Amino acid sequence: MPPRSLEIGPAGMQAARAIEILRAERGLSQRQLADRVTALGHPMSNTMLSRIERAHRRCDIDDLVALAQALLVSPLVLLQEGERPVTSFVQRR
Repeated sequence: MPPRSLEIGPAGMQAARAIEILRAERGLSQRQLADRVTALGHPMSNTMLSRIERAHRRCDIDDLVALAQALLVSPLVLLQEGERPVTSFVQRR
């Protein structure tokens, strides 16, 4: 069986860009955001996050949800098309 393609499509590229923009807007380093994601129960290193932001690693659905939660946005915000993501915060219960 041939290996699966690791090419990142348009939605993955959008998510990578949105994650980087939102992280920077919040004044977080990659290490700080990765630590937040890990604290939420989804282990992530700053190297993994860097690779996601540079589109050198796929952002799977579990990564996407955990990153959105750590950034206090809906996962849909990370997939939103446009020049820059809407930075509305989700309500915490």
